[in-house]
Amino acid sequence: MNWICSVSLAVTLALQPAFADDIIGPHQQTPQARDAFVSGLLKKMTLDEKIGQLRLITVGPENPKSAIRDMIQQGQVGAIFNTVTRQDIRQMQDQVMQLSRLKIPLFFAYDVIHGQRTQFPIPLALAASWDLEAVAEVGRIAAYEAADDGLNMTWAPMVDVTREPRWGRGSEGFGEDTWLTGEMGRVLVKAMQGNSPADRYSVMTSVKHFAAYGAVEGGREYNTVDMSPQRLFQDYLPPYKAALDAGSGGVMVALNSLNGVPASADSWLLKDILRDDWKFKGITISDHGAIKELIQHGVARDPQDAVRIALKSGIDMSMSDEYYSKYLPGLVKSGAVSMAEIDDATRHVLNVKYDMGLFNDPYSHLGPASSDPADTNAESRLHRAEARDVARKTLVLLKNRQDTLPLKKNGTLALIGPLADSQIDIMGSWSAAGVAGQSVTLLQGMKNATAGQATLLYAKGANVTDNKGIQDFLNLYEKAVTVDVRTPQQMRDEAVATAQKADVVVLAVGEARGMAHEASSRTDLTLPDSQRQLIRALKATGKPLVLVLMNARALTLVEETQQSDALLESWYSGTEGGNAIADVLFGDDNPSGKLPMTFPRSVGQVPMYYNHLNTGRPYDFEHPNKYTSHYFDEANGPLFPFGYGLSYTHFTLSPVKMSAATMTRNGSVNASITVTNSGKRDGATVVQLYLRDEVASISRPVKELKGFKRIMLKAGESQTVTFPIDASALKFWNAKMQQVAEPGKFSVMIGLDSVRTENAEFDYL
Repeated sequence: MNWICSVSLAVTLALQPAFADDIIGPHQQTPQARDAFVSGLLKKMTLDEKIGQLRLITVGPENPKSAIRDMIQQGQVGAIFNTVTRQDIRQMQDQVMQLSRLKIPLFFAYDVIHGQRTQFPIPLALAASWDLEAVAEVGRIAAYEAADDGLNMTWAPMVDVTREPRWGRGSEGFGEDTWLTGEMGRVLVKAMQGNSPADRYSVMTSVKHFAAYGAVEGGREYNTVDMSPQRLFQDYLPPYKAALDAGSGGVMVALNSLNGVPASADSWLLKDILRDDWKFKGITISDHGAIKELIQHGVARDPQDAVRIALKSGIDMSMSDEYYSKYLPGLVKSGAVSMAEIDDATRHVLNVKYDMGLFNDPYSHLGPASSDPADTNAESRLHRAEARDVARKTLVLLKNRQDTLPLKKNGTLALIGPLADSQIDIMGSWSAAGVAGQSVTLLQGMKNATAGQATLLYAKGANVTDNKGIQDFLNLYEKAVTVDVRTPQQMRDEAVATAQKADVVVLAVGEARGMAHEASSRTDLTLPDSQRQLIRALKATGKPLVLVLMNARALTLVEETQQSDALLESWYSGTEGGNAIADVLFGDDNPSGKLPMTFPRSVGQVPMYYNHLNTGRPYDFEHPNKYTSHYFDEANGPLFPFGYGLSYTHFTLSPVKMSAATMTRNGSVNASITVTNSGKRDGATVVQLYLRDEVASISRPVKELKGFKRIMLKAGESQTVTFPIDASALKFWNAKMQQVAEPGKFSVMIGLDSVRTENAEFDYL
């Protein structure tokens, strides 16, 4: 992948423009040079020009291109988002360089969440790979394609830890675990920013949503969050810090309130924690329209008050509202906002533009106009092979009764289901500049895999949902769901007739992508009734039934697990999803994914997550007792636990070996386990390390993920995996909000999921 991040020195020099002498850009990317340059530039700027740099606007009906041209000429725009073609970006940058007084370049941003043109699996699926090298590859290619379109920043990665499957935006994150989310975010930041966000094929990241957005009450979008400081610092803040420690230049601020304070008005979060404690030097950006919403939150009296609170709390750049430009001049004149505070916010914006290399070359991600692609959506701009390879690693085999999978490439196969041939849905939510017509559906993937070898039949079988209210909701802003005009019974009859002609039935079910998106919270985690009825009808045929799930959250699948002979979680697997799923279904690839979220049995169990605290009356599965913490009307425990995933081969584990029985205050110990592929196929798996602090000053989780390693083993091969453990793995925030590692006994649990582990222990002295 080195070619992606490289550009020849000759080309770089050829693209350098000549600027006016008073604004010539810096050529040394050092903090000292940046500070000197930005300080000099600030002295030349008027108040209106400074405020203009704090405006992030979108092109659309509210801001037509003619209006943007006028704003640019007056120095009233700092950045643009949702513009993704070189021609449009170049035109707006030309307007800055030709019309504005100081010629301060714009930066251009977009939601590049899991790919720009090539769509990789959604982030939740990437987490299921537990493969940091694969995630880094996704980051590098996404940055390459974004930069090749002229973009400078992405609103990613999203590192909101969530234990709430009802929340639609869980699709953009990495699941329920703090450690796994932090590792995924750290790797993506480094991959997307590369050696420098100024490099030709790198982009700056803006980690989001700060903070604790994934913990919204009831899983309702834009809702409130209320939690103890211990839980906030232990479980929710570490992934943001990991991403910022990796160098993320931006932070997008959350829409939720945290303990009663909206994040956009929370100076404790944005100044005390982010700036003072974490030493963040980059830019903070409000989420879409968040400053206006401070009035609805009830913490601002009017627009002027909202602007005053947001700026003084630490919001540098306002996304998609006109409040800063309307009200900041008056607030400065009245003294409610100081010039020093304006300068501080403006400095942060100019700093990141410097770090993006824009003062050296505003066109650094564009190249000469002659290099623009004749076809923006050209096939040659995609990275299909990499997308297919990564997608295979994200698929999780949840059930495989009597080795139903892999399928044979002979006989007659039936593929049925409302998601089997949907190009738009397989891309997943937030698909950036991806083109649905370039996606490979499961139907096409199975056709490719069986061509000339087996007969493949197809029937839709059902609509994604027959609920008209939900259909209208999904089609509110685009024609996202096509509704078949036949009756549900006619569609099921066709599906049953198709199944009866086949040796095996593959059924693609789940959610339309709009059901797992921003503003798509759900109270019901079951499959829509139209699909459940279809499953029952196909089960009644007696044919072997393979369910392929396409979804972006943990679903409740008790009945479907019982009905199916095999169950494969494919998430939304992207541009090459259909080929990747077919690779696994037919055994050309051995599934190795592991769940990054616990799958509950019913929505009544939510929140359900593996690293919960114990109680004084824990439920004992082997010796049930009435007066313990459990439900009496449902089987207790998850349907599928965190870290779970099967393979077409079998792995066995040795006992855990500790390098020592004790660990000193400044020392470390190693925990080792030998993994053997005891099956008949080569395969990969993920070895997971969990720790438990047995006795502490506050109650600690029953186990916490502290390490993992993905390994590949040939049939019959063994490998010893060693995890080093030091005091950093033992630390937690105590009742006095001190981060400590307390002496005592620690349990070590190593396994291939969070439940079935081999155990050992050591004493921390």
